[in-house]
Amino acid sequence: MHRAYQPITPAGNKLLQQKWDDKYYNEHRTLVRTAKPMVDTKAPRTYVHMHMKLRKLQLEEERLATIERDNRILLEKMSHIMRTRGRVDNRNEYEHHSLNREKRQRELMRITKENQEILKRIMKREPEYDHVQWQREWEKNEAFMDNIARYPKGWYDEWKAEEDKKRQQSRGASRQSTRRSSEQSPRKKSQRRSERKSLTQDSEQEDRKDTDQEEDVKETDQSAEDTKDADQSEEPKEEEGAAGGEEEAQKEVEQEGQ
Repeated sequence: MHRAYQPITPAGNKLLQQKWDDKYYNEHRTLVRTAKPMVDTKAPRTYVHMHMKLRKLQLEEERLATIERDNRILLEKMSHIMRTRGRVDNRNEYEHHSLNREKRQRELMRITKENQEILKRIMKREPEYDHVQWQREWEKNEAFMDNIARYPKGWYDEWKAEEDKKRQQSRGASRQSTRRSSEQSPRKKSQRRSERKSLTQDSEQEDRKDTDQEEDVKETDQSAEDTKDADQSEEPKEEEGAAGGEEEAQKEVEQEGQ
């Protein structure tokens, strides 16, 4: 019973309902299969004259035909020249003559005459500005500027030239010294070192001698000062002795007078 056809709508006879449903379904499928579309989706119709341009092909064939004809004629001429060794008259003694040569010459002469006349008028015209007076005024103004200027005219160029000259001289001297030092041998360097050592030793000895002499001078000065002090202390004693002797002599003279 479960394998029997089950219609969607209630029916009295299931077999007949199945038969009718199959018939309606098959008719629907045939209608769907044979249905025509509302929109035409087919490719557009092609025309031969639009794809194959016969006029263009004809013109191309005519062009190739003319080229082929010209090539054939040229080949025949070349073969004739090769067979008959040339026999071609290529000399042309024709001289080119211009039809308007005289007119162009007349126009050129007219233009040159006009230019010459304009040049004459320009040369005869006197200038409105006196350049000589301008030069004099400029020289006068330069003199005024030189008078009120802080530095003389052209001092910077001279100073720069002197500095460049000094710099070049110093460079030359340094180069010569470097060359001499590079040319010196190791023996000369050792000799110089020994000379420097000897000079240092001599200078040390001289310094010692000077110190000794200074000490001697100081000692002599000290001894001289001591002797001066001793002389100064003895001089009052002598004066006192001399004064006492004079008093004694006066006393003797007075006693004799009495």
